[in-house]
Amino acid sequence: MNKIDVIRQYSPLALAYLGDGVYELYVRRYVLGQGNCQNHKLHEKSKQFVSCEGQARFLDLLWQELTEEEQEVVRRGRNAKSHSKPKNAQHGTYHAATGFESLWGFLYLSEDTARMDALFNKIIETCVE
Repeated sequence: MNKIDVIRQYSPLALAYLGDGVYELYVRRYVLGQGNCQNHKLHEKSKQFVSCEGQARFLDLLWQELTEEEQEVVRRGRNAKSHSKPKNAQHGTYHAATGFESLWGFLYLSEDTARMDALFNKIIETCVE
């Protein structure tokens, strides 16, 4: 069994769990790269990236650029049955964000750093406009 087949055996929520941390690290690295400041300000700068709404928006932005395999990972994550949701998010938005995070977990386990970098750079281009 190859690496991708092993990764496909993970539940989409497990991929989202990992992907949440991986994506958060990308965001934190980017925000810190913008200059040193107080923790509160770092958190404020990060919110646009890590909120359910932001992740759902970025997923829409990236969707056409995703491979069929990446889209399938997102679909599995989006359709996963989660028994929780943030109190300030709509169900659809929360599920889209879960799909987005599943993609990051999948790419991380695939060790596809170049792909994660490319997708994150596309997100950054959108936020800087």
